[in-house]
Amino acid sequence: MTMPTQGSGLDSGYHPDAGAPHTAAEVKSSSLGDLMRQVTTDLSTLMRQEVELAKAEIRQEGKKAGKAAGLFGGAGFGGYMVALFLSLALWAGLSNVMDAGWAGLIVAVIWAAIAAALYSMAKKNAQHVRGLKQTNDSVQRIPDALKPHPEGVTR
Repeated sequence: MTMPTQGSGLDSGYHPDAGAPHTAAEVKSSSLGDLMRQVTTDLSTLMRQEVELAKAEIRQEGKKAGKAAGLFGGAGFGGYMVALFLSLALWAGLSNVMDAGWAGLIVAVIWAAIAAALYSMAKKNAQHVRGLKQTNDSVQRIPDALKPHPEGVTR
């Protein structure tokens, strides 16, 4: 899938409509209706591109977050097994003094190592989830004229 790109108005040469004015003289000779149509077309294109960019980033970051969540789930299950086998080891160790208890303790130590490894992997994957960086950067470039400025509004 290709990433949407956008121009920065008349200076970039980006014109969704082939008949859009390119120079100041062409803009002056255009009717107000034509200019408004071009502005609304450009805004519509910009908004569609921003939505597509956000969708692409959400899919990409969602995959990373899903992987990290799965690994955290594995670490949680490993922690559960540690608690289970430590409890069984303590019970068996107290009741039999040696053989069965030590076997349970060894199994619990193995599960502790597995849980620690899964947690470490999950933490590394979670650090790679970065949010919607490209969409945020792109939205920051929208001209200030389109952003609301309530402090400057007079009646």
